[in-house]
Amino acid sequence: MSSRPPVTGLVLTKDGERHLEACLRSLAFCDEILVVDSESTDRTRDIAATCGARVLVRPWTGPADQFRFAFAQIHTPWVVSLDQDEILSPALQASIQAALADPGDAVAFLCPRASFYFDRFLRHSGWYPDLLPRVFLLEKTEVHVCPPHYGFRPHGPTRRLAGDILHYPYANLAQHVEKMNAYTQIAAQDLVRQGKRPSVLTALAHGLARFAKIYVLRAGFLDGRAGFVLAVNGFFYAFHKYLRATELALHPHSTS
Repeated sequence: MSSRPPVTGLVLTKDGERHLEACLRSLAFCDEILVVDSESTDRTRDIAATCGARVLVRPWTGPADQFRFAFAQIHTPWVVSLDQDEILSPALQASIQAALADPGDAVAFLCPRASFYFDRFLRHSGWYPDLLPRVFLLEKTEVHVCPPHYGFRPHGPTRRLAGDILHYPYANLAQHVEKMNAYTQIAAQDLVRQGKRPSVLTALAHGLARFAKIYVLRAGFLDGRAGFVLAVNGFFYAFHKYLRATELALHPHSTS
């Protein structure tokens, strides 16, 4: 096995002190860790500096623009990108290092992500394995944005790695509801920009379909109470996304 090429660990942050130290420690095998912070008001930057990261501060201008800025600061061929609430398991750390030492023709590696929700790491419900290209050749990868979410799009062969990204997306259910409130508004605005004009019945149909997809088709019932709670919130998300689009179509000058 050949020695691996240089790699940068990349994390975009905003008030991420809750899990940031564990996140950055899991990237300790990288040659450099770059943190691009969007003007945090908590201990995020201090934690990043203590972990040996290079910290740059830049106002948030959207995921595509922020990642383009971050990419321009990276001088290694390979990147491992994590969110501030994600941690590489020891098994995945080892898998990444082995893959980088012998990447073959792969331009990116797909990492399974296990998300903690309510009372457990979900293993069904459509949330696992949630394969994400988080290890990639910088010159062969672009950022893809579908409001309100983002992802990486590699241009070339990919391979799956062993081990998990351990994801802690919400501190509690209240935070999940807050994020859904923000995300449904962004998604509704995007639907209206696309010329979509849904109705209340359309919203109800999408909500029921989302519940059935999570709880039945994707076996959310096997995730116990967490699977049921997630399915109900999935209904809420889809219903409000299309309901808000209906409202925006009726009242195009509304800003709430």
